[in-house]
Parts: sequence; C-alpha cells; structure tokens
Amino acid sequence: MDIVAAISKSTTSKQTSNIQSFWLRDKKWDLLFITLSVIVVPLPYFAYLIGRDWFGINDDLSRNIVNGFVAIAIGGPHMMSTFLRTGLDKTFKKQYPMLIRSSIIIPIVVISLAFLNLELLLTVFFSWAALHVLHQVTFIVELYNHKEYNYVRKRKQDAAIMRSRMIDYALILTCLFPVAAYKVWRGTFQIGTNDLGKVIPGFFEQRWFFVALSTIFFLSLLAYLWKTVNEIRNGTINLPRTAFIVITVVIVFLTPLLPNLDTAFQGLNTWHSFQYLAITFYIIKIKQMYGDLDEKAPLVARFSTQTKDGKGLYLLSTLMLGGSLAIFFIVYNLAGIVRPDIPVERQFDTAYYTSILSFLWIHYYHDHFLFTDFESLDDVYQENVSVGIARD
Repeated sequence: MDIVAAISKSTTSKQTSNIQSFWLRDKKWDLLFITLSVIVVPLPYFAYLIGRDWFGINDDLSRNIVNGFVAIAIGGPHMMSTFLRTGLDKTFKKQYPMLIRSSIIIPIVVISLAFLNLELLLTVFFSWAALHVLHQVTFIVELYNHKEYNYVRKRKQDAAIMRSRMIDYALILTCLFPVAAYKVWRGTFQIGTNDLGKVIPGFFEQRWFFVALSTIFFLSLLAYLWKTVNEIRNGTINLPRTAFIVITVVIVFLTPLLPNLDTAFQGLNTWHSFQYLAITFYIIKIKQMYGDLDEKAPLVARFSTQTKDGKGLYLLSTLMLGGSLAIFFIVYNLAGIVRPDIPVERQFDTAYYTSILSFLWIHYYHDHFLFTDFESLDDVYQENVSVGIARD
C-alpha cells in the first residue's frame, strides 16, 4: 500500500487544481493518452507498406504480420484488460451474474462461424467492432460531460445540454459510414482476402443507402459546427471534449479511404486500445486508492501495486493472452485436418479470427455495461472537492 499512498500524495495537489478544469485527469495525461495519441493510427499501415514495398514481403504475409503484432502488443492486452474489471472482480460478478454466465455462448458462435462461414463472421465482427469503437468514443465524451456538469460548472441536464449531446452523438455515430457505405455500394468492401460483399444483404448495397448515410453525416457536421461556433461566442466551449471529438471524427471518416481496410482498421484499433488501457488502468488505480480492490480483486490488486505507471496491469493483461494463443494453434491445426486443401492464408485467418474474436466479443459484450459507468472517476473528483473545501 506504500505505492498507493505515494501516488495519492503526489497527485493530490495537481488534481485539486484540476478539479476546476475540463480535463479528465490533467492536461498532460489527457493529451498523451486520449487525444494526441492519435499519432499511432497510421503506424500499422506504414509498417504494412514498408514490409510489402521495401522488403518485398508478400502482401498477405505483411498484412498478417502487422495484425499479429498489433494483437500481441496492444490489441490483445486491451481486450484482456476488460476482465480485470469484470471476470476478476467479485463485485462485478455479483452484480451481473447472468452476464458472466451467458458469455460462454460467444466462443461457441465464433468457432462455428469460423468454419462454416468466415465472411459472415467477419461481417458481424466489423459491424460490432465499429459500434464498440464509437461506443467508447461516446463514453469518453460522456466522462467529459459528467465532470463538466457535476464538478466544474454544476448545471442540471436541461434541453440545451441534451440537444448539444445529441448533436455530438449524431456526428460521432455516423462519421465512419459514408466512405464505408460507398465501398459497400461499389462492391469493394473487402477485408484482407475476404470479400464481405458475398454476405452483406443487398439492402445495404444500394446507392440510396450511401446517399442517406452521407446526408445524415453532413447534416450532423453542420449542426456540430453551428453548436461549436455558438459555444465559442458564449465562452462555454469545453476544449478537451471538442478537440477529442474533432480529431476522432476526422480520423474515423478518412480511415476507410485506404485500400487495405484490414490494416487500416488496425490503426484505429491501436488508438482505441491505447485509450482503453489508459482509462482502464486509471479506474483500477482509483479503486485501489479509494476502494477495496485488495478484497474484491486480489490478483488485480497484486499486479497493480507492482508499479506506479500500470506496467503490472499491462503484464497481467498480456499474460492472459496465453488462452487466445492456445486457441490459435488448436484451430490452425484443426482447420488443416478438416479441410486439407485450405489455402494457407485462409487457414491463418480462420485460426487468427477464432482465437481473437472468442475473447474480443466477450470484451465487447462486457463493455456495453462498463461504458454506462460515467461515475467511475468520481472518487478522485469528490476527494479533491473535499480537500479544496478543507483548505478554504
């Protein structure tokens, strides 16, 4: 507990002043882990191009090397870190027992689709992945809103606030789809060697569908620009939230323009995972500082106290990837036995997506609950409000 005490002592003065700012933790942390970490988005694509064009690696091999590295280095740990707050936390298991039990259905569905219809599996995956990524964006936006309206400038949820939030949501939830819908309409929506056009319903392959989604997006963009200009004029703009939304919308809108969608989306996955790990580890540290983490999640607490900066939690999340790695080798060899003539690329994709998606979909499933907890940072805010009152 000495480390926890040290963290508390070293951060109290900073956080006491930051309670009057819009930053979730402080300016440096928010920019480093939430907003300006956007610089990691192009890195997987650059690595893929360097492997293919500079070193002459086969296109699919270069793509899969990048996929594997991202999965092990950050995507996998981010996926497994969810269980630090769910499966390894007695409080969460007690609060959502059916959620934990029903999670076993997901690997059964994934393994079945991997062998029966990989294209359908990937279609469901990318649809759910897109929803999950955008859900995390709205969650972060709501964390900013929650702090602003409950701690910085207290204000009841009136019609103006609801309208502002709805405009934010409309822009965030539609920014991915204009370009993606265009590719679906033109029949060029392909992930790696898998043509998802084979399983996408014809309803979504119509020109009017692309036009409708694009119209909704650009109307949302106009509404957001109008709202932001008014906030600047009135002196009510929340700069951290606004910067986060603008950067996110620009990057998410442009990403599907790249020809290799598989690796392009790995860039978004890297940024998304980076944010997720930062927020998850911070929430766990807060639980340890102000709660009873040692009692409710002893294994998590043990790794959390190893280091000050979250390396112990990252190590635990990475170690948990062993289960996913075991599934990969089992399915890879099983696929070769079931289908002796299966191409190597298809065999790899089947094993890769099975081993990853079995846990990834459970991660999505659990996060739909975790992403409703906008009070997860409140212990810090309340403590610092108390400290501020005591000092006054």
